[in-house]
Amino acid sequence: MADNAISRKECANAIRALSMDAVQQAKSGHPGAPMGMADIAEVLWREFLVHNPGNPNWFNRDRFILSNGHGSMLIYSLLHLTGYDLSIEEIKNFRQLDSKTPGHPEYGYTPGVETTTGPLGQGLANGVGMAIAEKTLAAQFNREGHDIVDHHTYVFAGDGCLMEGISHEVCSLSGTLKLGKLIVIYDDNGISIDGEVDQWFSDDTSKRFEAYGWQVLSADGHDPVAVFAAIENAKKNGHQPTLISCKTIIGFGSPNKQGTAATHGAPLGEDEVAAVRENLDWSHASFSIPEEIMQAWDCTKERLCC
Repeated sequence: MADNAISRKECANAIRALSMDAVQQAKSGHPGAPMGMADIAEVLWREFLVHNPGNPNWFNRDRFILSNGHGSMLIYSLLHLTGYDLSIEEIKNFRQLDSKTPGHPEYGYTPGVETTTGPLGQGLANGVGMAIAEKTLAAQFNREGHDIVDHHTYVFAGDGCLMEGISHEVCSLSGTLKLGKLIVIYDDNGISIDGEVDQWFSDDTSKRFEAYGWQVLSADGHDPVAVFAAIENAKKNGHQPTLISCKTIIGFGSPNKQGTAATHGAPLGEDEVAAVRENLDWSHASFSIPEEIMQAWDCTKERLCC
């Protein structure tokens, strides 16, 4: 695990900065989830995810799915930072006609996007399908000492994804099929676009997934050490899918709006964007990422994440 705490924080803040800047420029979008999940994404993508920006379709890559697709600037930031063919101009054109950065991720438009997401829970179901495919192909082609098919499927999912009926069906099936290479990271921020979800979503999510036959872990989503340990433990369990419930603060870094629905589905506003920069000690101009941070993220020269 990377031990430079300042560099790790700055890498996560690069996601936050790109996300809030793109949403602000587009005058629409969802900055809260990317800002809240930035620390988790930094750990997963820099420490665990096996992928190749130069060959996005490499067959044995890990699959990453953003089921809460409204937070699309999270995956676009990650793809840009790690070296996929997604320029800063495309980030600036977020949600604009003919850009590679539509409001919700769309398969076929953006290199590195595994599946179209947006309808909540759909990406979770897609991830289950990909995990089934991995297990089926591994059983057919792998031989002792030759693990030709050997990859994980990681899904980011929010409260809304787990409210949907489709999540019950596919997660029950996952437990039955013992999809040990499926890891779902739950953004447990307690906020939807309508406010605090405990007014209409009172499930005991951990007990629910345990009943499905899943391994259930938890972590502070803003503690990289805890997130690292949880993902590491999830990968050790080859006979159960894993849910990692990460407590996060939506819009993390926004001094006046974090933790509220105000960050969910609207730009922060110019004044609050400036306040975030000051709060995070991020003095760089809009859409500007320092070269040393770009190098820390770059997965094209060194396979940092495999």
